[in-house]
Amino acid sequence: MTKAAYVLGILLILVGLVWMGQGSGYFPYPAESFMIDQTPWIYWGALAAIVGVAVIALARRRA
Repeated sequence: MTKAAYVLGILLILVGLVWMGQGSGYFPYPAESFMIDQTPWIYWGALAAIVGVAVIALARRRA
């Protein structure tokens, strides 16, 4: 169960970073993505990354 929480947390952090990069325009891939230069995706990405950190912290606490 702990390994699954770590994997989920890491995936959430990575997805959050990609969303933040696309929302800010630093990661414009794919070029036709609707997320590029859209500020709300910066916030959604930050939220996903924070949730990922929280999942990892809770998994460490239980281990």
